[in-house]
Amino acid sequence: MKRRILLVDDELAILLTLKAVLEIQGFDVTTASSAREAKLKLRQHQFHMVITDNRMESENAGLEVATAAKKAPYQPAVALLTAFPLSGDDWQGDADEMLVKPMNTQALLNQIEALLVSHEDKKQKAVRLAAVETTAKKKAPARPNSRKIVSAR
Repeated sequence: MKRRILLVDDELAILLTLKAVLEIQGFDVTTASSAREAKLKLRQHQFHMVITDNRMESENAGLEVATAAKKAPYQPAVALLTAFPLSGDDWQGDADEMLVKPMNTQALLNQIEALLVSHEDKKQKAVRLAAVETTAKKKAPARPNSRKIVSAR
């Protein structure tokens, strides 16, 4: 099964170039040229990953896309693509990774693959943990009423 990526950028040259590179590597790529279009596509389809430019129609358009992606029930990995990297946690918001452009194509592909693998591992661990917690709750003996009775002497 091909892994699906939503690629979001308002610069057509970057959008088409990255789309071609990712498709050559076997990804199924859907594109959007604005945050508004991306949020619509996030509701219409499921993606394994969202790669979004940070600055598009507004300074925070990419963060809006990242937030919308993280709210999706299928929980895709999210990467911000930017030419203006911020230091520390200022950039992160709901993104898992920051990709700085321009970038060496092989380095970009390595980062995408690593993020997809680590994100899928996190999702699988969360599913296993939830299953263990559910099983433990079902097996736990019922506790008797533990209210203290205080005499009024």
